[in-house]
Amino acid sequence: MNSLKTLFALACGALNLMASPGRAEGTFDMPAGAHFNQDKLAKITEFFNNEVATGKIAGADVLVQQHGKPVYHQTFGVQDVVSKTPITDQTIFRLSSLTKVITSVVAMELLQDGKFKLDDPVSKYIPSYANMKVGVEKKAEDGTKTLDLVPLVRPITILDLMRHTSGITYGFYGDSLVRKAYAAANIYAGDFDLAEFAERIAKLPLHNQPGALWQYGHSTDILARIMEITSGKSLFEIEKEKLLDPLGMNNTGFFVTEPERLKLLAQPLPNDSNFRVGREYRTEVRQKWESASGGMVSTMADFSRFAQMITNGGSFDGKTYLNPKTFELMATDHIGKGSGVERDYFYFPGDGFGMGLGFAVRTDPGNAKPPPPGSLGELKWDGAAGCYVVIDRKQDMFFVVLEQTPTERQRVQRTLKQLVYEAMEN
Repeated sequence: MNSLKTLFALACGALNLMASPGRAEGTFDMPAGAHFNQDKLAKITEFFNNEVATGKIAGADVLVQQHGKPVYHQTFGVQDVVSKTPITDQTIFRLSSLTKVITSVVAMELLQDGKFKLDDPVSKYIPSYANMKVGVEKKAEDGTKTLDLVPLVRPITILDLMRHTSGITYGFYGDSLVRKAYAAANIYAGDFDLAEFAERIAKLPLHNQPGALWQYGHSTDILARIMEITSGKSLFEIEKEKLLDPLGMNNTGFFVTEPERLKLLAQPLPNDSNFRVGREYRTEVRQKWESASGGMVSTMADFSRFAQMITNGGSFDGKTYLNPKTFELMATDHIGKGSGVERDYFYFPGDGFGMGLGFAVRTDPGNAKPPPPGSLGELKWDGAAGCYVVIDRKQDMFFVVLEQTPTERQRVQRTLKQLVYEAMEN
C-alpha cells in the first residue's frame, strides 16, 4: 500500500467493507466529561470482597483509570489457594483470548509499516490457503448429515483474519460438522510452531465462505504466521520490538518458566480450572507454539500501560504506536450494514456491538431495555480465563479486571461494568 490515505480509503470506501457507527439515542451513552463518585466506586470493593469470601474466585486485580490516572484500584484475594500469596500488580495472569487484542495491535503496526495490505489474500503468504474448501452440511431424508466440500467463492484475506470472517473456527464449541472435524483433527498434538499450525488448519474445511459470517476461531494465529513471514522474525520477537519493550511491558509474554516468575503466576480455584478451550496451553512449559489467539500472560502493571495507550488513541508517553488514521481503522466496525457479514448464535461481541480489527466496537444500544451501560465507540474484549478490558474513549477512561475464573467470569464482568458506570456522574 502506497500510503495510509490509500489504506484508509480501502477500508472505508473502495471495498465498502465497513459501516460507520451511527448516532444512537440511549441512556447508556453518558455525556462526555462524566466523573466518578468515590462512594459509589466502593461498591466494587464490596462485590469483590464477597466473591472471595464466598469462595467464588481466588482473587482479582481491578483498575479503573480516567484521564491517565487511577480513580479506583484494588486487589482482592490470593494468587492461589495453596500458597495464599496476596495478589499484587506483579501477579501474572493468563490472558487467554485477550491475547488477540495485543496480536491485533501489533498487526496494525505492521499494516501501518506497509508489511502487508488488508486485501492481500492469505495465500500470497501461505500458498496452501489457496486450495482450502468450505464445508457445507447436507441432510439426508433419514436425518443423517454429511459434509460436502465446495470451492472458495473468493480468497481469504488478511481483513478476514482480523475481523474473524475467514471461516476458520474452533473445535471446542458448537456441534457443526466442521467444528467436529476440528475437534477430531488433533491439531494441538506434539510440539509445533506457528508455521506448522497454519498448515494443520489449511488441511481442514472452512466453516463458511470468507466474509459470510463472523466466526470465532484461529484466525489470529494465521494472522500471526503472516506477521512472522513478512517480518522474518518470531511472533514474540516482533511483539517485543514493536510494542512490549517500548511500552515497558516487561512481564508480558507467552511462557512462565523461571522459578521466581512461577511464584507470581495466578491459579484458578481447583474446582474452576477447566478453561474449556479444547486444549491445555501449558504456560509453565516452553513450547514452540506462541499462541497468538490465546497464549499470552501479563500483569496489571503491564496491561494497564497497553490499555492506556489504546485509550489515548495509539500513543503513550510521547511515542506513537498507531497514527490517528490507523487507529480509526482498527476501532471502526467492519461487519456492519453493507459488509455482507452475518451473525449467528455464536456472535461473541454481543448485542449492540460490531467488530473492529481486534476489538469489539459499540455501535448502538442494542435490544436490551434498559440497555447495558457504555458509550458509542466503546472497545472491549475478554478471555476464557476471566481477564477483561473496556475502553471508553468518550470518557477518556478504561477499566480492567485480571482474574482466573472461567466459570464465573461473565457474571463478574457484567457486574463490574454495571458498578463502574453507576459510579459515573455528570
